[in-house]
Formats: sequence, C-alpha cells, structure tokens
Amino acid sequence: MISDGRWSWWSELIISKKEDLTFQLLVFSVISLLILWYSFRKATLRLPPGPRGLPVLGYLPFLSPDLHHEFTKLGQRYGPIFKLQLGSKTYIIVSSSDLAKEVVRVQDDAFANRDPPVAGLVITYGGKDILWSDNNSYWRKLRKVFVSEVLSHKNLEASRSFRRTGVRKNIKQVYESMGTEVDVGGLAFASSLSVVTSMMWGKSLDENEENTNLGFREVISKIVELLGASNVSDLFPVLSRFDLQGVEREMKQQLQKVDEIFQTIIENRMNVKLEESVEQEGRNDLLQILLEHKQQNDTSTFSITQIKSLFMDIVTGGTDTTSTMAEWTMAELLKHPEIMKKIQDELEQVVGLNNIVEESHLPRLCYLDAVIKETFRLHPPLPLLIGRCPNQSCNVGGYTVPKGSNVFLNVWAIHRDPKHWENPTKFDPDRFLNTDGTTKYDYSGNNTNFLAFGSGRRKCPGIPLGEKMLVYLLASLLHSFDWTLPEDKEHELSDKFGIVLKKKNPLMAIPSQRLSDKNLYM
Repeated sequence: MISDGRWSWWSELIISKKEDLTFQLLVFSVISLLILWYSFRKATLRLPPGPRGLPVLGYLPFLSPDLHHEFTKLGQRYGPIFKLQLGSKTYIIVSSSDLAKEVVRVQDDAFANRDPPVAGLVITYGGKDILWSDNNSYWRKLRKVFVSEVLSHKNLEASRSFRRTGVRKNIKQVYESMGTEVDVGGLAFASSLSVVTSMMWGKSLDENEENTNLGFREVISKIVELLGASNVSDLFPVLSRFDLQGVEREMKQQLQKVDEIFQTIIENRMNVKLEESVEQEGRNDLLQILLEHKQQNDTSTFSITQIKSLFMDIVTGGTDTTSTMAEWTMAELLKHPEIMKKIQDELEQVVGLNNIVEESHLPRLCYLDAVIKETFRLHPPLPLLIGRCPNQSCNVGGYTVPKGSNVFLNVWAIHRDPKHWENPTKFDPDRFLNTDGTTKYDYSGNNTNFLAFGSGRRKCPGIPLGEKMLVYLLASLLHSFDWTLPEDKEHELSDKFGIVLKKKNPLMAIPSQRLSDKNLYM
C-alpha cells in the first residue's frame, strides 16, 4: 500500500500537471482565436496588395534609401494603391491621380489628421503648429489667422518692399561675385530668409547676414534632414523612450539653436507697447498679429510656444523649399540653354534691358511661369506629400484603408504618369502653355495630376507667398545675368530623397553681366 504521504505527493503532482496543461490549452486557444480573428478581419477588410515582409520588421529590411523611386517601382508591380508593413505601422502608398483625388478631395475630412514623427513633434514644440497638428479647432483657428491675415492680399502687397530689398541685395552680391562660382541654392536661401524673417518680425535675422545666413541654413538643412530620416522610434513607438538612433536628441539640439533666436525676438517685442510695434506701410507683421490675438480673452488666444511653433513652420517651409526649387530650376535651365534663352527673351520684352525686374512684371512672364511649373512637375519639393492618418476606415479604389494607418501620396510618380503626361521624363515647359500663351494648371491642387503644394485641407497654406518669392527671385537672376557651368562640372540632375527632394550635389554656376548699366546692380 502507498502511504498517505506518498499518495498526497503523487496526487498533488497530477493536479499540478493538469493545471499546467489547462493553462497551456487556454493560452493556445486564445492565440488561435486571435490568429483566426486577425485572418478573418484581414480577409473581410480587403486591404490593398503589397509585398510580404519579415515577422516584426515587415518590409523594412528591403527598402532602398530613395523611397520615391522604390515606391514607384512597387506601384508598377502592385498597382496604384499598395500596402507596406514597416515595423508596427501600416503604410498605404497611393500613386495615381484618380485615387489621390479620393484621398485629398472626395474624402478629405476623413484623411485630414496626422501621425507625426518624433522629430516633427520635437521641432514644433509638441505638434502645436500647422503642419503636424491634427484637424481640430486649434489647427483651424491657427490656419485661418495665417491665411486670412498674414497672407492676405493687403499684407502681401504691404510687404512688397521686403521682397524687393531681399532680392536686390542678392543681385548686388552676385554682381560682386561675377566670374566666380556661386552656390545657387545658398544664394536663394539667403534671399528667402531675408524676406521670411522680415514678414515674421519686421527685420532680417542679423545685420551681419553672410555668416548668420550660412549658420542658419545649416540648422534648417539639418532640421529638414532629420524630419525625413528613417527612425526606429516612429516604426516601433514602444521603443521611442530609448531614442536608439539619437534622432530626438539631435532635433532637440537644433531646436535649442532656433528657439533662442525666437525667444529673444518675442521678448524684445513684448517689452514695447503693441501699438508702437506696427511696422512700416501700416502693416502688422506676423508676430504683431499673433501677440494681439494672445491678449484677447477669448478662444483665439495663442501661447508663446504656439507662436514659436508657427514661426518654425514658416522658416523651414519658406526658406528650404523655395531655395531648393530655385536650385532645381536653374539646374534644368543650365542643361537646356535654349529654354533659358527663351526666358531671357521674354524678360527683355516685358522688362527691358534698361530696367530691373519688379513684382508688377511677374503676371506677364508666362513662359517663366511654365518653366517653374515644369520644374515642380519633375522635381516636386515633397516627393511624398506629408502623410495623412485617416480617423476612420475608408474605402479607396475598392480597398480598405484602415483607421490610423499612414497614407502617402507618391507625387513623384503621379507627376510622371504617362497616362496624363506625354513623354513624362522630358523637361518641356510648353506642356503648361495654352495656345494663347497663358499657362495651364495652378497650385491649388484642384487638378490632382499636378500636386506641387498638395491639395485639400492640408495643402500648403503659404502658396501665395512662396510663388511670389520664387518667380521674383528667378526672374531677377535670369534678367540680370547670363549663367554657365564651371568647365570642370557636368550637367547632372541626380536627387537625394528626404522630406524635401534636394539635388544630390549643390549647383555651382558662374554669372556674367547681362545689363549694360552697372547702376542697375546697385
């Protein structure tokens, strides 16, 4: 017979094994149900097609750095809408104008939110800006103030002198550098920065501008680079606290440099009476307008942090994008000198060789306008428009786009779609000209074949200012100088992917005098 002690031990062992087995069966059942539920849900949703990836990592190990080229190839294989799993995030890529219209026009309200990257949240003080904030009452209020007051026709006209001063200063600098290599992108950045800062707080960044512009350009370039960098923290949010690649740390360092400038300017303005801060020509600059809103005791109040976040949007968007597009345009013209000659002939007819370009001339420069639009088509500043995050599951092209996914429009592919653009890789400004010489398309985004500045609620709000600055600067450079490449340089148009599509190698060009009267350069 088995003693009571031995029987007790044996029975406890059996009971323990049964409990372990029961627990294992329970875990197995739960996992099986989850797998079945996920498979059923996936089949029911009919998600867009796409390449298979690895467990946990998804398709991440197979992506090349040039995402606009990579996504275009995947679109050719899987269709105009496809899905990628990158880490724990689902990405939907749209590569046709018809489906883009569904996202940015037909279902714009559902796709108006953002899923900001860590770098974007840091540089905008927690997403308190126009670019990265969700479509909420604060965002609508801020955008309304910016568009209806800061970029109103009245304020744009009143700030004309700032744009003229910035461009003329650059023309003088180029004149003094004739016969030597000029950094075209750096030149355009300096002009844009002067105009943008004058409109924001009424004066240039610094009177000793050459060194200041160079340093500020380096900071802005680094900010834009970090915004477009692949970051593990974005793909695996659970790991964001560790900042494994140091992106958050680097962005905080850049923010500190710019924040010190913003804080000093705002404090100086607040130390004087608001009514004494009205700028010349009876115009309120952006800082003045926002501080007046801040003083109001209603829902339109802005904090100092929110003012600085808006400044950050304007400085990065108004300088880096404009200078990049000026550089791309000049690069295309140096490769196509016959097109540059046609622009200069138009300028000679409209402006005359005895005059300098003024903003009043710009509406009559239709061929230059067509050239700039063709540059936007081939080299869109944002090759993948800033991602949209649907607030509900939506149907696009017969497929389900899940709530909370990241939706990107591949503008680079849309602008080169042979269904809508004949000989799409050719630089041909005539495609933007009507038979009467006027230009086709505009920058509104209503025609989704051409999405230079986006479309819908989330399109770039600074279009009126950006267009004026770019056309005015290019017209002045092309009217005042002839341009050639250095003898040891080849015509090349390679690009480098980022949130802004830049030239892989900076454009260096040599200017020579075109106008006979030297006083026109002073």
